[in-house]
Amino acid sequence: MFVAASTGCFPQLPLAEALERLASLEYTKVEIVLREHGGQLKPSEVAADLDRAIQICRLTQRLTPIAYVVDSDAAGEAYYEQFFACCRLAKATKVVSVTVPSAELGTPFNAEIERLRRLVSIGSAEGVLISVKTQIDRMTQCPDTAAVLCDNVKGLGITLDPSHYICGPHAGASCKQLLRYVYHTQLRDTSRETLQVRIGQGEVDYGKLISQLAVYRYSRALCVDIVDQGDPQIDHLAEMRKLRLLLESLL
Repeated sequence: MFVAASTGCFPQLPLAEALERLASLEYTKVEIVLREHGGQLKPSEVAADLDRAIQICRLTQRLTPIAYVVDSDAAGEAYYEQFFACCRLAKATKVVSVTVPSAELGTPFNAEIERLRRLVSIGSAEGVLISVKTQIDRMTQCPDTAAVLCDNVKGLGITLDPSHYICGPHAGASCKQLLRYVYHTQLRDTSRETLQVRIGQGEVDYGKLISQLAVYRYSRALCVDIVDQGDPQIDHLAEMRKLRLLLESLL
Protein backbone atom coordinates (compact mmCIF):
# COMPACT_ATOMS: atom_id res chain seq x y z
CA MET A 1 0.00 0.00 0.00
CA PHE A 2 1.04 3.60 -0.52
CA VAL A 3 -0.30 7.07 0.27
CA ALA A 4 -1.73 9.35 -2.42
CA ALA A 5 -3.97 12.41 -2.57
CA SER A 6 -6.75 13.60 -4.84
CA THR A 7 -6.90 16.75 -6.95
CA GLY A 8 -10.50 16.83 -5.71
CA CYS A 9 -9.11 18.13 -2.41
CA PHE A 10 -8.85 21.52 -4.14
CA PRO A 11 -12.04 21.79 -6.24
CA GLN A 12 -11.68 25.57 -6.53
CA LEU A 13 -8.20 25.41 -8.10
CA PRO A 14 -7.22 24.69 -11.71
CA LEU A 15 -5.60 21.29 -12.15
CA ALA A 16 -2.04 22.62 -12.44
CA GLU A 17 -2.40 24.60 -9.21
CA ALA A 18 -3.98 21.65 -7.39
CA LEU A 19 -1.04 19.46 -8.43
CA GLU A 20 1.43 22.10 -7.30
CA ARG A 21 -0.30 22.32 -3.92
CA LEU A 22 -0.16 18.53 -3.47
CA ALA A 23 3.53 18.47 -4.39
CA SER A 24 4.22 21.19 -1.83
CA LEU A 25 2.58 18.96 0.79
CA GLU A 26 5.14 16.24 -0.11
CA TYR A 27 2.71 13.84 -1.72
CA THR A 28 4.27 11.79 -4.48
CA LYS A 29 1.22 10.06 -5.99
CA VAL A 30 -2.04 11.58 -7.18
CA GLU A 31 -5.62 10.70 -8.07
CA ILE A 32 -6.83 13.01 -10.85
CA VAL A 33 -10.50 13.94 -10.82
CA LEU A 34 -12.17 14.37 -14.22
CA ARG A 35 -15.41 16.18 -13.38
CA GLU A 36 -17.64 18.18 -15.67
CA HIS A 37 -18.33 20.87 -13.07
CA GLY A 38 -15.40 22.89 -11.73
CA GLY A 39 -12.19 24.34 -13.05
CA GLN A 40 -10.16 21.17 -13.55
CA LEU A 41 -10.01 18.78 -16.50
CA LYS A 42 -13.45 17.69 -17.72
CA PRO A 43 -14.50 14.37 -19.33
CA SER A 44 -15.89 16.34 -22.29
CA GLU A 45 -12.48 17.97 -22.77
CA VAL A 46 -10.75 14.59 -22.68
CA ALA A 47 -13.09 13.29 -25.38
CA ALA A 48 -12.72 16.45 -27.50
CA ASP A 49 -8.90 16.41 -27.50
CA LEU A 50 -7.37 13.26 -26.05
CA ASP A 51 -3.79 14.18 -27.00
CA ARG A 52 -4.06 17.47 -25.13
CA ALA A 53 -5.51 15.70 -22.08
CA ILE A 54 -2.63 13.21 -22.11
CA GLN A 55 -0.09 16.02 -22.17
CA ILE A 56 -1.86 17.82 -19.31
CA CYS A 57 -1.91 14.66 -17.17
CA ARG A 58 1.77 14.04 -17.80
CA LEU A 59 2.69 17.47 -16.40
CA THR A 60 2.05 16.51 -12.81
CA GLN A 61 4.65 18.41 -10.76
CA ARG A 62 6.70 15.24 -10.11
CA LEU A 63 3.56 13.46 -8.90
CA THR A 64 2.78 10.01 -10.28
CA PRO A 65 -0.86 9.55 -11.39
CA ILE A 66 -2.27 6.38 -9.84
CA ALA A 67 -6.03 6.73 -10.37
CA TYR A 68 -8.70 8.72 -12.14
CA VAL A 69 -12.22 9.62 -11.07
CA VAL A 70 -14.60 10.06 -14.00
CA ASP A 71 -17.78 12.01 -13.24
CA SER A 72 -19.52 12.82 -16.52
CA ASP A 73 -22.85 14.59 -16.98
CA ALA A 74 -23.30 13.35 -20.55
CA ALA A 75 -26.28 11.21 -21.54
CA GLY A 76 -26.72 8.33 -23.95
CA GLU A 77 -23.87 7.33 -26.21
CA ALA A 78 -22.00 10.57 -25.46
CA TYR A 79 -21.50 9.30 -21.91
CA TYR A 80 -19.83 6.11 -23.10
CA GLU A 81 -17.73 8.00 -25.66
CA GLN A 82 -16.40 10.28 -22.91
CA PHE A 83 -15.75 7.30 -20.66
CA PHE A 84 -13.87 5.49 -23.44
CA ALA A 85 -11.68 8.58 -23.93
CA CYS A 86 -10.96 8.72 -20.20
CA CYS A 87 -9.95 5.04 -20.21
CA ARG A 88 -7.61 5.73 -23.12
CA LEU A 89 -6.17 8.60 -21.09
CA ALA A 90 -5.63 6.22 -18.17
CA LYS A 91 -3.88 3.71 -20.41
CA ALA A 92 -1.65 6.39 -21.98
CA THR A 93 -0.59 7.61 -18.53
CA LYS A 94 -0.09 4.06 -17.18
CA VAL A 95 -2.98 4.22 -14.71
CA VAL A 96 -5.10 1.12 -14.09
CA SER A 97 -7.69 2.42 -11.60
CA VAL A 98 -10.74 4.40 -12.74
CA THR A 99 -13.55 5.27 -10.34
CA VAL A 100 -17.12 6.15 -11.33
CA PRO A 101 -20.10 7.09 -9.16
CA SER A 102 -22.90 4.57 -8.94
CA ALA A 103 -26.36 5.57 -10.11
CA GLU A 104 -28.60 7.79 -8.02
CA LEU A 105 -31.12 6.17 -5.70
CA GLY A 106 -34.29 5.21 -7.55
CA THR A 107 -32.46 4.03 -10.67
CA PRO A 108 -33.73 0.60 -11.78
CA PHE A 109 -31.27 -2.05 -10.61
CA ASN A 110 -31.08 -3.83 -13.97
CA ALA A 111 -30.36 -0.57 -15.78
CA GLU A 112 -27.43 0.09 -13.45
CA ILE A 113 -26.13 -3.45 -13.95
CA GLU A 114 -26.21 -2.93 -17.72
CA ARG A 115 -24.40 0.42 -17.45
CA LEU A 116 -21.69 -0.97 -15.20
CA ARG A 117 -21.17 -4.04 -17.38
CA ARG A 118 -20.62 -1.79 -20.37
CA LEU A 119 -18.17 0.40 -18.44
CA VAL A 120 -16.22 -2.63 -17.25
CA SER A 121 -16.11 -3.95 -20.82
CA ILE A 122 -14.76 -0.62 -22.09
CA GLY A 123 -12.20 -0.49 -19.30
CA SER A 124 -11.08 -4.08 -19.76
CA ALA A 125 -10.33 -3.46 -23.43
CA GLU A 126 -7.92 -0.69 -22.35
CA GLY A 127 -6.40 -2.63 -19.44
CA VAL A 128 -8.20 -0.49 -16.85
CA LEU A 129 -9.95 -1.61 -13.65
CA ILE A 130 -13.33 0.03 -13.03
CA SER A 131 -14.72 0.58 -9.55
CA VAL A 132 -17.78 2.30 -8.09
CA LYS A 133 -17.43 4.69 -5.19
CA THR A 134 -19.28 4.04 -1.92
CA GLN A 135 -21.38 7.18 -1.54
CA ILE A 136 -24.41 8.58 0.27
CA ASP A 137 -27.49 9.17 -1.95
CA ARG A 138 -26.21 6.65 -4.50
CA MET A 139 -26.95 2.95 -4.92
CA THR A 140 -23.70 2.14 -3.11
CA GLN A 141 -24.79 3.96 0.07
CA CYS A 142 -25.86 0.51 1.33
CA PRO A 143 -22.87 -1.87 1.58
CA ASP A 144 -25.03 -4.89 0.82
CA THR A 145 -26.28 -3.31 -2.42
CA ALA A 146 -22.71 -2.36 -3.35
CA ALA A 147 -21.66 -5.98 -2.88
CA VAL A 148 -24.56 -7.20 -5.03
CA LEU A 149 -23.49 -4.85 -7.83
CA CYS A 150 -20.01 -6.39 -7.78
CA ASP A 151 -21.47 -9.89 -7.65
CA ASN A 152 -23.52 -9.19 -10.78
CA VAL A 153 -20.86 -7.34 -12.79
CA LYS A 154 -17.80 -9.50 -13.33
CA GLY A 155 -14.62 -7.49 -12.86
CA LEU A 156 -16.28 -4.53 -11.13
CA GLY A 157 -14.53 -3.27 -8.00
CA ILE A 158 -15.18 -0.87 -5.14
CA THR A 159 -13.60 2.48 -4.37
CA LEU A 160 -14.05 2.36 -0.62
CA ASP A 161 -14.80 5.61 1.15
CA PRO A 162 -15.62 4.42 4.69
CA SER A 163 -16.90 7.87 5.66
CA HIS A 164 -20.20 7.15 3.93
CA TYR A 165 -20.80 4.17 6.24
CA ILE A 166 -19.99 6.17 9.37
CA CYS A 167 -22.16 9.19 8.56
CA GLY A 168 -25.47 8.91 6.70
CA PRO A 169 -28.48 6.58 6.48
CA HIS A 170 -26.35 3.46 6.97
CA ALA A 171 -24.21 4.84 9.78
CA GLY A 172 -22.46 2.05 11.64
CA ALA A 173 -22.96 -0.49 8.86
CA SER A 174 -20.16 -2.99 8.37
CA CYS A 175 -18.31 -2.87 5.06
CA LYS A 176 -16.43 -6.15 5.58
CA GLN A 177 -18.34 -7.75 2.71
CA LEU A 178 -16.81 -5.16 0.37
CA LEU A 179 -13.16 -5.60 1.27
CA ARG A 180 -12.53 -8.36 -1.27
CA TYR A 181 -13.74 -6.05 -4.04
CA VAL A 182 -11.68 -2.97 -3.14
CA TYR A 183 -9.60 -1.54 -5.98
CA HIS A 184 -9.07 1.93 -4.51
CA THR A 185 -9.75 3.96 -1.35
CA GLN A 186 -10.59 7.58 -0.51
CA LEU A 187 -10.01 8.75 3.05
CA ARG A 188 -10.77 11.62 5.43
CA ASP A 189 -12.01 11.65 9.04
CA THR A 190 -15.72 11.48 9.78
CA SER A 191 -18.13 11.62 12.68
CA ARG A 192 -21.67 10.24 12.85
CA GLU A 193 -23.02 13.76 12.37
CA THR A 194 -20.57 15.25 9.85
CA LEU A 195 -19.02 13.67 6.76
CA GLN A 196 -15.72 15.55 7.12
CA VAL A 197 -14.17 16.60 10.42
CA ARG A 198 -10.65 17.42 11.55
CA ILE A 199 -8.22 14.52 11.68
CA GLY A 200 -8.50 12.81 15.05
CA GLN A 201 -11.98 14.14 15.82
CA GLY A 202 -13.83 11.44 13.89
CA GLU A 203 -14.35 7.69 13.96
CA VAL A 204 -12.28 6.40 11.03
CA ASP A 205 -9.91 3.70 12.34
CA TYR A 206 -7.18 3.86 9.71
CA GLY A 207 -5.04 1.18 11.33
CA LYS A 208 -7.91 -1.30 11.42
CA LEU A 209 -8.84 -0.53 7.82
CA ILE A 210 -5.26 -1.08 6.64
CA SER A 211 -5.10 -4.40 8.50
CA GLN A 212 -8.42 -5.54 7.01
CA LEU A 213 -7.33 -4.62 3.48
CA ALA A 214 -4.01 -6.41 3.98
CA VAL A 215 -5.89 -9.66 4.58
CA TYR A 216 -7.13 -9.39 0.98
CA ARG A 217 -3.64 -8.44 -0.24
CA TYR A 218 -4.69 -4.94 -1.16
CA SER A 219 -1.58 -3.21 -2.49
CA ARG A 220 -2.94 0.00 -3.99
CA ALA A 221 -3.53 3.55 -2.81
CA LEU A 222 -4.69 5.00 0.47
CA CYS A 223 -5.90 8.21 -1.12
CA VAL A 224 -6.41 11.33 0.98
CA ASP A 225 -9.63 13.06 -0.10
CA ILE A 226 -10.09 15.96 2.31
CA VAL A 227 -12.06 18.60 0.40
CA ASP A 228 -11.22 22.25 1.02
CA GLN A 229 -14.54 23.63 2.26
CA GLY A 230 -13.30 27.19 2.65
CA ASP A 231 -13.68 27.27 6.44
CA PRO A 232 -11.26 29.93 7.75
CA GLN A 233 -11.12 28.18 11.13
CA ILE A 234 -9.66 25.01 9.59
CA ASP A 235 -6.13 24.86 8.21
CA HIS A 236 -6.86 22.65 5.23
CA LEU A 237 -3.20 22.18 4.28
CA ALA A 238 -2.31 21.18 7.83
CA GLU A 239 -5.12 18.60 7.82
CA MET A 240 -3.84 17.09 4.59
CA ARG A 241 -0.30 16.96 5.89
CA LYS A 242 -1.47 15.41 9.15
CA LEU A 243 -3.34 12.59 7.43
CA ARG A 244 -0.42 11.88 5.09
CA LEU A 245 1.95 11.52 8.03
CA LEU A 246 -0.53 9.39 9.96
CA LEU A 247 -1.10 6.98 7.07
CA GLU A 248 2.62 6.73 6.34
CA SER A 249 3.27 5.90 9.99
CA LEU A 250 0.82 2.98 9.78
CA LEU A 251 2.39 1.38 6.71
